[in-house]
Amino acid sequence: MAVELSVELDRSAPEPLYQQLADQLRAAIRDGRLQPGDPFENEVALATRLGLSRPTVRRAIHELVSQGLLLRRRGSGTTVANRQIHRKAELSSLHDDLLRAGEAPTTRVLQLEPGTDEEVASALDLPPDAELVHLRRLRLTGEQPFALMSNWLPAATMRDVDESRLAEHGLYEVLRERGVVPVVAHQTIGARRPSAAERRLLGLGPADPVLTMRRAAFDARGLPVELGDHIYRADSYTIDVTIDDR
Repeated sequence: MAVELSVELDRSAPEPLYQQLADQLRAAIRDGRLQPGDPFENEVALATRLGLSRPTVRRAIHELVSQGLLLRRRGSGTTVANRQIHRKAELSSLHDDLLRAGEAPTTRVLQLEPGTDEEVASALDLPPDAELVHLRRLRLTGEQPFALMSNWLPAATMRDVDESRLAEHGLYEVLRERGVVPVVAHQTIGARRPSAAERRLLGLGPADPVLTMRRAAFDARGLPVELGDHIYRADSYTIDVTIDDR
């Protein structure tokens, strides 16, 4: 049976009613009043109980579904989703995604050093001997390893950036502070079995798979920003893609 949460709405506030509702429902999921697998109150019943229109309630629920907090299944209604990090197919950093999901990410910088790589240079439309910086990080949520991230960036972009800065902030945040803003990217998503070293870093078993993502990102002028090769624990991570046939 669905839990009927107490919701307080201020109709005189500048914040839209759907957003007030979404914020309070999100808080209930994150503080444990609603648990993974719990049935969620019917849209019509919720609208009637709160004196709201169905479109207002539907928009609030859609926001939580899009954030991976609620799960809609045809024929069985809406339930609270398992605790996973969902990432939309957009130009955002994992650090930002985790913060939006209410997590407290930490980062271990495994490598930050100059180098060259012809394959990377080709993917970024750079000369084969272009000066690059190779950055490798392990991202955690709490004590749980979550993702292993390898990024190649033009050396000039990363000049004077130290490991402590990268351990405390997302890469895209650091880049934006330096005037580098990715606006377009080619991204490939897949899955594979991790290497022994990757299993050790991510705390995986021998048969556990990982999700993979390769992204070549460029700024508004078409200049290269980064080539990222990331792997994620498949039991804690999904990627959301909306398809619109217009």
